[in-house]
Amino acid sequence: MKPLAIILFALLAAQTPAWAHGEVADQVKVLQQQQPSNAPGKNAVMLTVSYAPGQASPAHQHPGAVMAYVLEGAVVSKLNDEQEKTYKAGDYWYEAPGTLHSVSRNASKTRPARLLVWSLVDEGKPVTEPLNN
Repeated sequence: MKPLAIILFALLAAQTPAWAHGEVADQVKVLQQQQPSNAPGKNAVMLTVSYAPGQASPAHQHPGAVMAYVLEGAVVSKLNDEQEKTYKAGDYWYEAPGTLHSVSRNASKTRPARLLVWSLVDEGKPVTEPLNN
């Protein structure tokens, strides 16, 4: 798949209600996407996820590795069987491929939150997949 087609797919997916990071069209913004020459068959994707006050994402998983960094506000996250954890601006975490992300929400009901996310996924795979319960 060509890089432009992948970006268009990612942008369309971000606007589709079935996409795991919510129904708000501007909640996910793809900043860049590259096919690293030292990782054949992979796509590196950098994006932001913005949460309005009180907003949450449905349970999901990422087929590729993910690194997340809180740019603004605070988010509550629950990965696999771990306890919920609150990450504040400046905090970060790593998710191994296939990690179950059952909770992802803005910790505040009055202030926005924003994440910077970097993911390495197989070509043709989305960054995020909803969990089918």
